[in-house]
Amino acid sequence: MTMSPMGLLILIIIAAICGAIGKAMAGGARGGLLISIVLGFIGALLGPWVALQLKLPEPFVIHVSGHPFGILWSIIGAALFVAFLHLVSGRR
Repeated sequence: MTMSPMGLLILIIIAAICGAIGKAMAGGARGGLLISIVLGFIGALLGPWVALQLKLPEPFVIHVSGHPFGILWSIIGAALFVAFLHLVSGRR
């Protein structure tokens, strides 16, 4: 399945918002837009995996160009990833 350039741009914007919210939840103040985008996509991979392991549903999914993007678990996944980075790096 292919994605249009506009669909990709919308997906990047959604990932940036989810990453920024997840970063703020975990107490990460460093990084800018690119870090938020990366965190959003990492959260989109990590969050649904955690939900699948715990057998929890995805209550809020946005479909962009036919591709699903779970908002809630993406935010939670990004927050978990930032918290893990803080734990590993020793930062508070």
